[in-house]
Amino acid sequence: MEIIWSIYIFIIGLVFGSFFNVVGLRVPKGESIVRPRSHCPSCNTTLQTVDLIPVLSYLILRGKCRTCQTLVSPFYPVIELMTAVLFTTAWLQWGLSWEWIMALLLISLLIIIVVSDISAMLIPDKILLIFVIPILGLRMTAAPLFPWWDAWFGAALGFLLLLVIAIVSKGGMGGGDIKLFTLLGLFFGWKGLLLTFFLSVFLGAAVGGCGLMIGKVKRGKPMPFGPYIAAGSILTLFAGDVILHWYGSFL
Repeated sequence: MEIIWSIYIFIIGLVFGSFFNVVGLRVPKGESIVRPRSHCPSCNTTLQTVDLIPVLSYLILRGKCRTCQTLVSPFYPVIELMTAVLFTTAWLQWGLSWEWIMALLLISLLIIIVVSDISAMLIPDKILLIFVIPILGLRMTAAPLFPWWDAWFGAALGFLLLLVIAIVSKGGMGGGDIKLFTLLGLFFGWKGLLLTFFLSVFLGAAVGGCGLMIGKVKRGKPMPFGPYIAAGSILTLFAGDVILHWYGSFL
């Protein structure tokens, strides 16, 4: 039965991943996520059902538009597959519980942010507002942190930490990053928030440094930080307790 549920959730994750692509691409532009219908950006042909099956359509059509044969970015199926894998992993770790619901909310938020920040270098306030309401509601009721003040302290710490960095770096961190870390502090509490921050900075510095060495990243050119925040958050979500316990063993 668990295998059947895992397959079902994986398929649901693929569908949601396709939807998150639309949200992440359209919301930063101020466009509706409902109209117009999905279409090829090259020939403007409205996509049909056969073009919109998550991952499978990309494979069947060999990564090309069915009408004009223009190459389609592999970014879309990667996001779909990533969402499905994370949804299923969260199910296997927490099962049917409030923490699973919390994990789905965080994963959904992070996937949309990755798409939005990579495509437009923007973390929209509208997206953060939509997710802060259920996350705050669940943290205060069905899925609280212990002690009760941990979520509030984490939110305050996330806000102040990123605000100080933004001031010192004179804009090195955007307003979207500050608000996102405030929300992450509310979700994780202060220890998880600090771990997420460390992992995000470490991953961003590592990838950025490698990019500089191979010439893919230019010094002084801004790069989206959202994907590294997302990666750090996912690591904290699934392995945060293990990492903190490992770190604590050295103290």
